[in-house]
Amino acid sequence: MIIEVVKSKIHRVKVTEADIHYVGSITIDEDLMDAANLIENEKVQVVNVNNGERIETYVIKGKRGGGTICLNGPAARKAVVGDILIIISYASMDFDEAKSFKPAIIFPDEETNKLR
Repeated sequence: MIIEVVKSKIHRVKVTEADIHYVGSITIDEDLMDAANLIENEKVQVVNVNNGERIETYVIKGKRGGGTICLNGPAARKAVVGDILIIISYASMDFDEAKSFKPAIIFPDEETNKLR
């Protein structure tokens, strides 16, 4: 049996930008991507703690070390600068493999979005 499990999670980061005129996606600081084991173009679920919105989009690599979390295109309508997000990716795997799989979960500084 194949099931979906949490693969990566960035827990509580602050939106730094929202660009309605960009093609779409979420731009994430490359340091955060590396720490959470995310890659460019990977599908993610974005959960807005402030308003309860949940969207699916894909990751765009942001400038390393800048703390960037930018919702682009239509996703920019789902949050405002300063909102707190949880960003989650999932993986499909065999049930037995999933039992021992350990996701990459990070808890950046909520004010700066930098790794602690």
